[in-house]
Parts: sequence; C-alpha cells; structure tokens
Amino acid sequence: MSKKMNSLEDLGGFVFSTNKDFEFEQEESVETLSNKDQRLEAHLDKKNRGGKIATIIKGFEGSDDDLKTLAKKLKTLCGVGGSAKEGEIIIQGNFRDKIMEYLIKEGYKVKRVGS
Repeated sequence: MSKKMNSLEDLGGFVFSTNKDFEFEQEESVETLSNKDQRLEAHLDKKNRGGKIATIIKGFEGSDDDLKTLAKKLKTLCGVGGSAKEGEIIIQGNFRDKIMEYLIKEGYKVKRVGS
C-alpha cells in the first residue's frame, strides 16, 4: 500500500513547481541575542512529569543551534539529561540555583520564577 499525502508537510518540506520563473525564498535565520541582552526565567516544574521535578529555563531568543548548545552546557554542568525546544531548556531535577549561578556568570540576566 502506498502512503497517502494529505498536505505539503507530508512531502518533507519540499515544494515542486513547473513555473520557470519560480524563486525559492528561504526563511530568514533567527539572530541570537548576546548574553547580556538575553532575559531568561528559571522555573521549577512537577506537572505532567510523574511527580519528578524539572528545571525549566524560558525566554531564550536565538537560533535552535545556539539553544541546543546552551542546553548541552547546562546538562553537562548538572550531569543530567534534558531537552531544548521552542525557546525552552528542560533539565531533569532541581538544579535551578546552580544553573542560575552559571548563567549569571556567563553574562545572562536571569529571573527566579516561583518558590
């Protein structure tokens, strides 16, 4: 059986055109703000995690590659797993204070949110 294509996304992000004058426009890349211009928020979260705590860093403005690079540094710093997507970094466990100290030392402006 063949797979039915329902939308352009099913083509893997490619659009085919027979128009000779068609010009492909690429999305503009997002420019990452410098560390001192970033305004991050440090949260603790237990919801929908089976009772386990996660540290969430919100408010990162920049490219996905830079977000993932920062997430990797934080995961290595804490020695735990985590993820990075949609401007948020999720670190497994309660490492908010340790992460905040590191980010402030790196020049970020970090706000502690919640108790």
